[in-house]
Amino acid sequence: MEVEKFYYDNKIVKKFLYATMFWGLIGMSVGLLLAFLFIFPNLTDRIPWLSFGRLRPLHTNAVIFAFVGNAIFAGVYYSSQRLLKARMWKDWLSKFNFWAWQAIIVGAAITLPLGYTTSKEYAELEWPFDIAIALVWVAFGANLIGTILKRRQRHLYVAIWFYLATFVTVAVLHIINSVEIPVSALKSYSAYAGVQDALVQWWYGHNAVAFFLTTPFLGLMYYFVPKAANRPVYSYKLSIVHFWSLIFIYIWAGPHHLLYTALPEWAQNLGVAFSIMLLAPSWGGMINGLLTLRGAWDKVRTDPVLKFMVVAITGYGMATFEGPMLSLKNVNAIAHFTDWIIAHVHVGALAWNGFLTFGMIYWMVPKLFKTKLWSVKLANAHFWIGTLGIIMYALPMYVAGFVQAFMWKQFNPDGTLTYGNFLETVTEIMPMYWMRAIGGSMFILGAFMALYNIIQTARQGTKVSDELAEAAPLTKITKSRTSKEGYHTWLERRPVKLTIFATIAILIGGAVQIIPSLIVDDYVPVISSVKPYTPLELEGRDIYIREGCVSCHSQMVRPFRSEVERYGEYSKAGEYVYDHPFLWGSKRTGPDLHRIGGKYSDNWHLNHMYDPQSTSTGSIMPSYAWLITSELDKSLTEKKMRALATLGVPYSQEEIDGAQAHMTAQGTKIEQNLYSDPDFVKTYEADKNYAVENGEEFIEMKNREIVAMIAYLQRMGTDIKVKNAEEASAQND
Repeated sequence: MEVEKFYYDNKIVKKFLYATMFWGLIGMSVGLLLAFLFIFPNLTDRIPWLSFGRLRPLHTNAVIFAFVGNAIFAGVYYSSQRLLKARMWKDWLSKFNFWAWQAIIVGAAITLPLGYTTSKEYAELEWPFDIAIALVWVAFGANLIGTILKRRQRHLYVAIWFYLATFVTVAVLHIINSVEIPVSALKSYSAYAGVQDALVQWWYGHNAVAFFLTTPFLGLMYYFVPKAANRPVYSYKLSIVHFWSLIFIYIWAGPHHLLYTALPEWAQNLGVAFSIMLLAPSWGGMINGLLTLRGAWDKVRTDPVLKFMVVAITGYGMATFEGPMLSLKNVNAIAHFTDWIIAHVHVGALAWNGFLTFGMIYWMVPKLFKTKLWSVKLANAHFWIGTLGIIMYALPMYVAGFVQAFMWKQFNPDGTLTYGNFLETVTEIMPMYWMRAIGGSMFILGAFMALYNIIQTARQGTKVSDELAEAAPLTKITKSRTSKEGYHTWLERRPVKLTIFATIAILIGGAVQIIPSLIVDDYVPVISSVKPYTPLELEGRDIYIREGCVSCHSQMVRPFRSEVERYGEYSKAGEYVYDHPFLWGSKRTGPDLHRIGGKYSDNWHLNHMYDPQSTSTGSIMPSYAWLITSELDKSLTEKKMRALATLGVPYSQEEIDGAQAHMTAQGTKIEQNLYSDPDFVKTYEADKNYAVENGEEFIEMKNREIVAMIAYLQRMGTDIKVKNAEEASAQND
């Protein structure tokens, strides 16, 4: 039989591995800084680009798209070439994939701390980056599919199925969620509003976890675990059931992030039902992975690669059991908005994604450099310190979540809240935040140990750029199915058909959930008293988004007795019809703000933003002093209003033309309100006199960012006035 010689492209794999380690350490370090900011809120005092709200999306994007993303590309490029017995289709596409992806990451690292964000979780990057991500992702998919089409292996192994499903689904999710109206080079508004935006975002957000953090890693599991264990996959049939059931069911589960919110009940219940069903295929994959190690448990005790993989698969099993459990409404009522969710997320991120990545790296690097791992002892030490770090991180956050939930909901015998002051719950969980910071430090220490071990392994090895391989050419594939051939076996040699079927499987759930929200007129009941934001309130809302306030404060009062008592009337779907994007939030480090309007004076808000501890003793909110001194940029206000008008916000041309005058008038009124505070008058007049005496430009208070922020905060939740639940129901009908 004729045998063809060719070369695997190892250069591209090495580049992605280097990027994985580099960005991983950066992303984790930013996360550790955020953990310490809970303990020392003024650690980066008055440095805007190092504030918690701006760094939080940098951390999530860095660990998801930089660390995990580069690990996916490294593993896919390595395994695909060997599974398909072919070099990647086009070297230039591989290089473009690498360098363009790193450029996007660098762009994110610059723009997010500067406050350029959409605020949509895991999709914070602005519209030029969305376009760039789509282009790079298509290039990656084209390279993968091109390699499949020129393969020398007749059947597609299970890992390739997961890679194909990942490519198709992430493309669909990203494109649909990123529909937006640009205002400027780095500013846009989501095309969806309120309830629709929340549904689309969490359809994307949940499935970004599913199809970026899960399915590609399952593909990597199906390749690297058998390789490391030198054992075949436990069950081929189970892998088939696992794949098709997982990609079909996962896409439906997004609404479980929005239980008890203003989302229609049918959508919530649909998300719950499919989330419960999701347990079966998820655990099927875990069982298939763990049982692949049957007969290799002696090796697990000594081989750090298998240790990392066992804990990774176990972490996947724990996270995918907990996810369906958290989608149960009675459990979700306790967990949502608390640190329980932080624990849940990090079990998946640190154990499943982190440890599988480390195990994959420890296995690949010696192969790529034709040598042995420099120090097995150091790798084992990394495993134990990393495992202890995960435990030290997660367990305190579970405790903190329960403490928060039960303190928020506890009542006195007379019907009043036992802990009426939100800060009492914050003070109670501070020891848990200390333990989390210690656990995160241990995990990062392990990552640095891995970096040193990998560098030493590479130094002692040989720098083989291209690896010689040989395989028989693939003869013409018969399209028809033979009488003895199973249907799926036949499908495995039909990559185009397999991809089409996978696409149909993921589109069904998305279509059923998303389309009704976009085309049914009465999907969101109309509340006539709800009006668009004024120009100044709109600018204040954009500052709120820029500073990442939504990371710590929700804007969704759920219909629970405790929340209505604490915050005010529960939130209605019709209140959000002009919110582009929605800002319901997913974590309450601070109290909910949906009914904050009119609760405090303008002076209180100014002092709170300047020095939170002066108004709220024990607060862990950092200072936003720069808002007090910075001039409000009003140059884009009219463009913003026109962009929103194209999305259905009823701004008239007259309102747009009069935006500047309206802002001045509303700003002047707030400025006058601030004069009621003698301390403000004293400081403000002193600054004004100093500027005049020294010939410096003085910014009137009505033209400063803090005034716009106050305008927005005082507007929140004031569009409806209800005295009781009956009036609320009438408003909503």
